[in-house]
Amino acid sequence: MPLFPDEYGSSFFDYLVHQRPDLVPASRAWMSSPSPLLPDEGRGSLVPPMTHGTTVLAIKYQGGVLIAGDRRATEGFQIAGRRMEKVFKIDEHSAIAIAGAAGPCLELAKLFQTELEHYEKLEGIQLSCEGKANKLGQMVKANLPMVFQGLVVLPIYVGYELKRAEGRIFKYDITGGRYEESDYHSIGSGGKDARNTMREHFRKNLSEQDALRIALLSLYNAAEEDVGTGGPDLVRGIYPSAKLVCAEGITDVDDQRIGTVYAALIEARKNGD
Repeated sequence: MPLFPDEYGSSFFDYLVHQRPDLVPASRAWMSSPSPLLPDEGRGSLVPPMTHGTTVLAIKYQGGVLIAGDRRATEGFQIAGRRMEKVFKIDEHSAIAIAGAAGPCLELAKLFQTELEHYEKLEGIQLSCEGKANKLGQMVKANLPMVFQGLVVLPIYVGYELKRAEGRIFKYDITGGRYEESDYHSIGSGGKDARNTMREHFRKNLSEQDALRIALLSLYNAAEEDVGTGGPDLVRGIYPSAKLVCAEGITDVDDQRIGTVYAALIEARKNGD
């Protein structure tokens, strides 16, 4: 039995929806604009450009799942940021990567972290990997009113299932639909190009290093085809971010290791390999 039983159970998100709907991102955006599908009648112009972030991906390897994303954020046809973080640790065995409108994406990631911490404190146990994926789907569905204003938020959720001793990848649509991928997935404006590269190079039981190389190559190829995706910036030392999700927990892949992989990829491309 929960320590403090009430009509909202152990869900912090459900509590906000019922008690403080003004703090739920979708409710704030919907209430602030009575005509979200129309231009601003007062000024005769559309809503100003918003900051967006892409591309993110996940790929399985022998010991778990690697999740990664580029660092570029765009605002219309301009670069709004070169160091945006799109990959977040949620708890000791799960992480998400986000693509879409930057502000709501960051809010969703933080709220999801709080939701799982709240549940664990009240129930004394963690949600299963399946339960976490379902909860995230509910939160994405609650964001649907913002989609009509162009504030799309789409995550990739990855978790390591201790009982099954394997990593799992979940993707979502804008209505909160949750679908599990068996091997790899990518989303964002460069998602299709990244998936094409992963499809070409993926094989079962990849080593950790091979999975990292394929993920970084996929982001590199996506950056060559998509203006919204940032490639490695060798001058500034800005590289995609990546995390390993496995039985031991979550490990950040450091920039030095990523830089070494990119140096080898670029050298091989120069030589026509």
